[in-house]
Amino acid sequence: YVLIYWRLRVFNHVSNTCISNPIHDDVYSSVEGSESTWSYNYTKYHPMDEIYKWMEDVVRGNPELVSSVPYGRTYEERNITLLKLGLKNPEGREKKVIWVDCGIHAREWIAPAFCQWFTKEIVHSYKNDKKLEQMLQNLDIYVTPVINVDGYVFTWVNDSTRLWRKSRSPPPSNSSCYGVDLNRNFNANWGTVGVSLDSCQNNYCGTAPVSEPEAKAVAELVGSMVNKVLCFLTIHSAGQLILLPYGHPEISAPNYNELVSVGEAAAAEIKKVHGMDYTVGTSPQVLYPNSGSSRDWARLIGIPFSYTFELRDKGEFSHLLPEEQIQPTCEEAYAGALSIITYVHDKAFPNTAPATVRSFTTFSRAVITVWSTAVAVSLTTGVVF
Repeated sequence: YVLIYWRLRVFNHVSNTCISNPIHDDVYSSVEGSESTWSYNYTKYHPMDEIYKWMEDVVRGNPELVSSVPYGRTYEERNITLLKLGLKNPEGREKKVIWVDCGIHAREWIAPAFCQWFTKEIVHSYKNDKKLEQMLQNLDIYVTPVINVDGYVFTWVNDSTRLWRKSRSPPPSNSSCYGVDLNRNFNANWGTVGVSLDSCQNNYCGTAPVSEPEAKAVAELVGSMVNKVLCFLTIHSAGQLILLPYGHPEISAPNYNELVSVGEAAAAEIKKVHGMDYTVGTSPQVLYPNSGSSRDWARLIGIPFSYTFELRDKGEFSHLLPEEQIQPTCEEAYAGALSIITYVHDKAFPNTAPATVRSFTTFSRAVITVWSTAVAVSLTTGVVF
């Protein structure tokens, strides 16, 4: 007999902790990435110190794919750090960039949970999926799990701070109210519609465009590589929406029809996973007018594809989405994000082999030892915003 390991991992849908055969973990470490990314609980919300530690573990366990880039400091002097996911291009060509950020609004905990889930799925899937591997050779995906680090930390203090939305910058001289809505602080029709100049309001846009260090960090980094960035995805909650530029009702993106088409394809992929409906349109069409958003800014500086994902739900729990909804929310959102990224990649690299857009969301994986011919199988089959 020839001993063959047919190995599938199974994720418990409640705990998402991995059931595995520890005797053979070393055999598969190169295929599956760091064990720390398997043991991390992706179906719970995590405080910032745990997210920082998780980022370190992902980089340490997957050096060929993942690196970390600190690119800014918050008002309270915390690092704003992204994970850069990408493989070396075998032909030495310049790579393009996909931007994904989460946690610009502090109380929207499902957003950082998604960025962690998204990273985990890439790390665990790419070596067994040729299409994903190909995309990672052509693209670098920049993932910021939490932009508004100070605000996110503040939401973990106690129940009274849980629904804090803004940053934690000090109030202007005539006020006692802290913080700025970072998603109204970008230089995109700043201060015109859907904002407040009152620092005590949740949609306070700040004293000037990009007045806040967190917004400035994003603007400087993305702006420095604007010619390489193909797509800008910013993740929020709630409402189950895919929003495209622009938030101002009198301005339309030059590629509006294509943005709608790609967004609707993503919504269709989302619906396939758990049957959830996501509405596609501009903010004035499906929500309300606004200005100063990072999504609008990204499109204005020339990034062709720019979207806001508003994850679950539609109002029952809103920003207090229960932990039992983290996994299904992230599974469907991953399918939608992957649909957009795949479209954008294939448009930029038209000579690559076509592939059907698939959801890599993991439903179940089991560990099996088989005495027979080898068959390697991988079933892979989260309001004022």
